[in-house]
Amino acid sequence: MPRVKKIPQRMCVGCQEMKPKRQLIRIVRTPEEKIEIDPTGKRSGRGAYICPEMECFNKAIKGKRLEKALQRPIAQEVLEALRQGLVK
Repeated sequence: MPRVKKIPQRMCVGCQEMKPKRQLIRIVRTPEEKIEIDPTGKRSGRGAYICPEMECFNKAIKGKRLEKALQRPIAQEVLEALRQGLVK
């Protein structure tokens, strides 16, 4: 019987749907308390996953779900930097 490789699933903090980890973008709070996009998905720190769509990002911000997931309030300039990184 062939082994089926499990695809890691993560929940988007915006739309709250379970999706394959590779389809989502990881936002990380590093041990130095910086909040940034983690393109590798391997940086140390507390992470949250979000769909690469502005609608999900806006829902995550409006409902303060991103702040809850990262367990920190997020400054407005950091949110703008994340928004710019997401739009690419």
